[in-house]
Amino acid sequence: MAAITAADVNKLRTMTGAGMMDCKKALTEADGDFEAARDILRKQGQKIADKRADNATSEGLVLVNVSADGTTGKLVALACETESVAKVADFRTLVQQILDTAVKTNVGTKEDLLAATEADGRTVQEHITELTGKIGEKLDLIYTTLTAEKVASYIHSDNKKGVLVGLKNVGDADIAAVGRDVAMQIVAMKPVAVDKDGVDAGTVEREIEIGKEQARAEGKPEAMLEKIAQGKLNKFYKENTLLNQEFVKDNSLTIAQLLDKMSKGMTVSDFKRVAIGA
Repeated sequence: MAAITAADVNKLRTMTGAGMMDCKKALTEADGDFEAARDILRKQGQKIADKRADNATSEGLVLVNVSADGTTGKLVALACETESVAKVADFRTLVQQILDTAVKTNVGTKEDLLAATEADGRTVQEHITELTGKIGEKLDLIYTTLTAEKVASYIHSDNKKGVLVGLKNVGDADIAAVGRDVAMQIVAMKPVAVDKDGVDAGTVEREIEIGKEQARAEGKPEAMLEKIAQGKLNKFYKENTLLNQEFVKDNSLTIAQLLDKMSKGMTVSDFKRVAIGA
């Protein structure tokens, strides 16, 4: 059995960020093998993650990156259970490292990002698992990316909500200003799609059925139910699709009219909204 010194324990603690006693136990179990001890700590972290799998993650941090040419945006959000953990330096460093890895590898999915290797040789998943073992809380990763003619980004003041907005036909518009206005609209009003063509068929069908049932409950004739439901569907589009929503800063304009006013023909091609705990 290898002798485990205080220096060994401190070295493993520096490597992993785990507690002193956890590091000593891992080194003892691994008979002084540092790589084996790291694996033990990772497994312990995974056990914690499994144990807390049903816990709610309503706190965390959102970070975004937009490429130098303004055409690609990446958004990373790491959710945790408590506000205090969201403020820990190791947690915030991890989120930044995950975003850096996403930019460097240019992966398109969360699964690919979790499997991607960071600068220190760990995968993103391994890093998350190790931090889970250290802090004892469930961590959930959210990742999305967007490519467009121009991409604008926005992070809300609580650092728990973020948006990427794809704009096209931008002309000479101030991308930062218009992008911020539209992104803030998306955070506040939670549109389900860019316009009515982007609303999925299931949602449309459900809204029509709800409209019919409401009209029927009000005693409207059966022959009028379809027309009434279509009217309610149009109201749904106005309230829940971005381009048709009233601009929160000036309700005399829809978002479509605002964009066209800023630069003729400018519109939104796509958007991504992420909210931790929502």
